Amino acid sequence: MYTFHMDVCHKFLIFIKSLIFLAFCVDGITEMFVTWSTVEDPNGTVVEYGLGVFEQRTVGNRTLFKTGMNIQYIHRVHLKNLVAGSRYVYHCGSDAFGWSDLFSFTVMKEGSNWSPRVVVYGDLGNENAQSLARLQEEAVLGKFDAIVHNGDFAYDMDMDDGHIGDAFMEQIQPIAAYYPYMTSPGNHEQSGNFSQYKNRFTMPGNFDSIMYSWNMGPIHFIGFSTEVYYFLQYGLKQVVNQYEWLKQDLMEANKAENRKARPWIITYGHRPMYCSDKSIWDDCSTRNALVRVGIPTLHMFGLEDLFNENGVDLAIWAHEHAYERLWPLYNYTVLNGSLEEPYTNPKAMVHITTGSAGCKENHSSLTDEMPAFVGFRSTDYGYSRIHALDKTKLIVEQISDDQNGKIIDSFTIIRDKHEPYTFY
Repeated sequence: MYTFHMDVCHKFLIFIKSLIFLAFCVDGITEMFVTWSTVEDPNGTVVEYGLGVFEQRTVGNRTLFKTGMNIQYIHRVHLKNLVAGSRYVYHCGSDAFGWSDLFSFTVMKEGSNWSPRVVVYGDLGNENAQSLARLQEEAVLGKFDAIVHNGDFAYDMDMDDGHIGDAFMEQIQPIAAYYPYMTSPGNHEQSGNFSQYKNRFTMPGNFDSIMYSWNMGPIHFIGFSTEVYYFLQYGLKQVVNQYEWLKQDLMEANKAENRKARPWIITYGHRPMYCSDKSIWDDCSTRNALVRVGIPTLHMFGLEDLFNENGVDLAIWAHEHAYERLWPLYNYTVLNGSLEEPYTNPKAMVHITTGSAGCKENHSSLTDEMPAFVGFRSTDYGYSRIHALDKTKLIVEQISDDQNGKIIDSFTIIRDKHEPYTFY
C-alpha cells in the first residue's frame, strides 16, 4: 500500500494527466503495452502490477511531445511474460511523484480454440460522444475482450494545442485502461503527418502504429491506414511501403499452418471502398475510391484485389457516420453465397462500415435509394460487435444507442474453407 502526505498528493495530481490505455503487443497472449502521459517529467516511467497484488514492476521509456504550448511526456511500458487468461491489477507512475488510480486487465487466452468478442467503431469525438456511456457500461459487464477504434478521434486531437486530444483520451480511459484499445488513423488525424496519432497511441510493430497485425483466438486482425492514399503530400513511398507490408502479412497469414490455426482474416482501415453517402467529397460513392483501385490514373496499389485474392473474410471501415452492411462484393458485383444464405460461403469479401459512434459532425446523409450492393444501413448512433463463434462462424451485430442498445442488424458469416475467392 502507498500513502502520501497531502502536498505529495497535490504534486502528483499536477504532474499526471493519466489518459491511460492498453494495447496488445505482437505476442498479445503474454504481453501488453501500457501508455499514459504526464505534464512534466516525473523522473520515472513505471508500471507496478500483479495477480491481485503488486508483485512485479516494469520500467519503460518516455518521450517529450509538444503541441503548441501544450507540453507533455508520453510514457510507454511493455509488460512481458504475463499469464494467459489471468486478471492483473496495475497502476502507473513513479516513486518520485506517486501513482495513478488502480486499474485491471485480463490477459488474452492461449491458443485459437476460443471465441473472442471485439467491439468496433470509428468516428468518436470529444463532443457528442453518444455511444461512449453505453460502451462504458458494456465494459463493466465484460461484454467484450478488446476494442477497435477505426480512425477519427476527438475531432480533432491537435485542436486547442492538443487539449481536445487530452480531453478525449481522458474520456476513453474508463474503457481503454481496462481493455486493449486497438486503433487505426483517420483523416482527422492528418495534421503534422499524423503526429498526434503516432505519439499518443502504441500499437504493435515498427510503423508508428500506422500498420500492424495481431492475433486473437481464431482471428488474424490487420490494421492499416487508408489515409496514405489521400495525403500524398507526406510521400508516395508510404503507399508503396504499406502495400508491400500488407502483401507480406497476408502471405504469412495464408501459410497453411497459420490459416488452419487462425482462419478468420479481418482488416480494418478508416475510409471505405464502397458507400451510399450523398457527399460528393467521399470517393467511396464513386467507382474510383482510391483505397479500392489505387492511386489516381495509374490505378496501382489498390486493396480490393489484394484482399480478395488473399481470402480476407471481413473488411471493416468507418469515416461515413452511419452503419452499412454490404452483400459479398467485388468490383460492384454482388457475389452472394446463395440467394437464401448470402453470407454462407460468400464468393467475395464482406464489408461493413461502422462510423456512427458519435461526434460533432453528426450523421451522414445517405442516398434516397439504397444501392443494390447494400444489404442494410442505418444512421443511428452506435457501434458494432464481432464474435467469432468458432473457426467457421463469425457473428456481426450492430448496436443502436438511439434505440437503447437494441441490436438493429445481425448476420453470420459462415466459411467452411477460408481461401482465396474463386474468381482468382
